[in-house]
Amino acid sequence: MGLSDRVRSFLADTIALILFFTVTSGLNERFVAGMAWNEVLVSRSLGALLMVLTARPYGLWRSWFLERLHPSTGWGTLLSDGLALLLFQVPIYLAIILAGGADLSAALRGAASFAVLMLVLGRPYGLWLQFVRRRFGLEGQGQKPMSLGG
Repeated sequence: MGLSDRVRSFLADTIALILFFTVTSGLNERFVAGMAWNEVLVSRSLGALLMVLTARPYGLWRSWFLERLHPSTGWGTLLSDGLALLLFQVPIYLAIILAGGADLSAALRGAASFAVLMLVLGRPYGLWLQFVRRRFGLEGQGQKPMSLGG
């Protein structure tokens, strides 16, 4: 008995997000932010917990968003994927850093730089997400926002 489309969609989206952003964020934290490896490990462990909660909602959001925009060119797809990631992740990031104690000015600066990163990583992550979904046999069906499987 195989897994339902709903479960496979959750697993695919969660695994894709955790793998992609653990690597990219970890490298950023180590080599750009200058964090020690043990700090990166703590940060990425906490990040993974949050990613479990947000991966499938982002996957649904991205599918819905791209369906509405119908990007037909390479540049359109590049911008659409970047914008989808930016609009979903930046408010979450802003809330996290405000909750962490940043003042509004610092939080807005942090969110602005994070927004640039989301625009840059949007398309590579979109391609990775599609690749992982295909590995789970999720080409098309089960990827529309209101399609929960079956």
